[in-house]
Amino acid sequence: MDNKIKLIKWLSTGAVLSGIALTNLNIFPLNILIHGAGAAGWTLAGYLTRDRALLTNFCLQLPIFGFGIINYFVSSAG
Repeated sequence: MDNKIKLIKWLSTGAVLSGIALTNLNIFPLNILIHGAGAAGWTLAGYLTRDRALLTNFCLQLPIFGFGIINYFVSSAG
């Protein structure tokens, strides 16, 4: 199980950093989707390791990314 958690953490780190890079390059909404996937991975890692700091940080980011995605599609439709 330890190796799976390490893999989740590294893949999530890559996704978060990629999402940050995409944000700096103004590539929307891909940045939100990639960064959100990384945050979801870190939330899972926090849950599996019972790490409350990880859960607090990344779990609270998920609704923010959700609002960003909704905002993008609502703005694009009108």
